Amino acid sequence: MRIPKTWVSLLSKKVADNITSKGLVKPTVDMDKFLFNVEEIITEELMVEDRLNDEVRGILKQHESDIERGRMDYRKIFDLTKHKLVKERNLVL
Repeated sequence: MRIPKTWVSLLSKKVADNITSKGLVKPTVDMDKFLFNVEEIITEELMVEDRLNDEVRGILKQHESDIERGRMDYRKIFDLTKHKLVKERNLVL
């Protein structure tokens, strides 16, 4: 996650306050439950890149010996693999 986890609750509160004050959303549940749901959604979206990074590490671990033998730059291969998966899956990071 690119932002500290402690910021998620602050960010969630600002988002929830902003969309409700502008009348974009009228919560049908109490504000605490609404805020909790907003926080879950934001956390889930922020975790997409973390899960993708873990998957890329797993893929590269399977080819570790090839990478070492070929003296390839791990970071460059990591970035290329990640970019390919982002493009294939139409992810927004």
